[in-house]
Amino acid sequence: MEQNVILETRCLHSLVKIFADEDLKEPAFTQGSSLIGEYYSFQVAYRSASFFRNIVVTIDSPLTHDITLRSVGLVPSELPSYEDHDDYLLRTKPGLYPDPLYDLEGNIVRSLPNQWRSVWITVRVTEKVAPGIHPISIRFTKESGEQLGEEQFQLEVIAASLPEQELIHTEWFYLDCLATEYKVVAFSDSHWKIIDAYLTNYVEYGMNMILTPLFTPPLEMHVGEERPTNQLIGVTREGERYTFDFSRLEKWMELCLSKGIQYFEFSHLFTQWGAKHAPKIIAETGGNEERIFGWETNAAGEEYRSFLTQFIPELLKLISARRLEHQAYFHVSDEPWIGDMPFYQDASTLLRTLIGDFPIIDALSDYQFYASGLLSHPVVSTEHIDTFTENHASNLWAYYCCCEYKDGLSNRFFNMPSERTRIIGAQLYKYDIQGFLHWGYNHWYSQKSVIQPIDPFKVTDADHGFPSGDAFLVYPGKSGPISSIRLAVMREAMQDVRALKLLEGLIGKQETMKCLEEDLQEPLTFRRYEKRSMWIINMRERINRLIKDRI
Repeated sequence: MEQNVILETRCLHSLVKIFADEDLKEPAFTQGSSLIGEYYSFQVAYRSASFFRNIVVTIDSPLTHDITLRSVGLVPSELPSYEDHDDYLLRTKPGLYPDPLYDLEGNIVRSLPNQWRSVWITVRVTEKVAPGIHPISIRFTKESGEQLGEEQFQLEVIAASLPEQELIHTEWFYLDCLATEYKVVAFSDSHWKIIDAYLTNYVEYGMNMILTPLFTPPLEMHVGEERPTNQLIGVTREGERYTFDFSRLEKWMELCLSKGIQYFEFSHLFTQWGAKHAPKIIAETGGNEERIFGWETNAAGEEYRSFLTQFIPELLKLISARRLEHQAYFHVSDEPWIGDMPFYQDASTLLRTLIGDFPIIDALSDYQFYASGLLSHPVVSTEHIDTFTENHASNLWAYYCCCEYKDGLSNRFFNMPSERTRIIGAQLYKYDIQGFLHWGYNHWYSQKSVIQPIDPFKVTDADHGFPSGDAFLVYPGKSGPISSIRLAVMREAMQDVRALKLLEGLIGKQETMKCLEEDLQEPLTFRRYEKRSMWIINMRERINRLIKDRI
């Protein structure tokens, strides 16, 4: 750093995580390419020896109106990882980690003495953007106009559009967490307004399926405890007969469809980890609202069977009336273990009798559930997915959670390098995975949900429940979500899938895989891949070049 340099700056790609207390190791990255329909991100790191309170960041580019500037914030992590982690991590100590992406008010950033920080730059490459090379200048000035630093980036826009996303992507969306965080009554006008804002973000970042709480989802709870009531179906009980009000569900569907949601996954109709009980269901009975089913309800009992036998046909009528027959998916129970198989089998048999050919998707790991025909679309943890791929399981989905942190498995913990998050896209493409599921878009409760709500800006590990980064991808802003580095990188992973699909349409799957794996020492798997950020960057550039040549 030269003596006369007031502000040191460096252009970097989106897979660099910049820590305030660590020198930059990555070289400058000043050019890249994008297809039409992508969100292309890079960042500019900056550091000064002195404290500058108000630095103005400006963009000079033909793409200015398509560019968003955000500041990468820091949040604490007390539990970065479990004790038996692998060595593919950035660090393991508790501390401050880069993650939230804050909107810049007045395009102002601060520079704290001798701390690296960064500005996150995202270009939305719409169909209005002309193909060709577009220069982007990023300037840092004092409020007086005196220049402190400047970086140049060149983005080449290739004259080919990403195809529509075929892969189904769901990150579980918790309406109860929104109501708790914003202190609003569930399904009040204020709640719907917040839901609207989060759905906009959800779709913008590439999710196209949404968890739909027909009844309060029986997820992430201690046995005997409850999540806040979160139920879209109105239920009235008169003796042994039930009637149903679908108006709130229809409002939900209309809103989701208007935002671009394509698929609905109906929340689990039996409890998590075993399918032994019914979810919490509230009904009007005798003029009062009361809980009619829950932990005390035997899932295989006649009373709950009678309820489902009356409810499911009415739900299917609504699905048919709205022509959503190919967009509706059902859940039995989340993450059943092999010892739970008799209970899961009873529940699955009942549900399949009622829903016919509608797909069932459940997160599980034991191949025997699928081999026994208990569900049509297995959602398998990447830790155990090899058995399913080796047996050529059809309709295969993938997921990961807090358990996938060894052997280089992809995940999104704070302390993992971003390329470990992004590699999931190439993996999903290679194995023709139909869907990807994760349990936490906005789970702002502690582990087991009901112990206490958390402040996600202060508690990022579910109150020491899961490594930081597992439970949520967004932070609660004043009137809507604050995105994160990890969410942006997940979107890049899904864009990689779409780019690979585009190339496949031009040269075929076999040749596309040759391009994808051409500089690897061994074939790509969920555990084996080149563990360098520039490998992914160069791979995507190689894919883009081939698309450009064929177009």
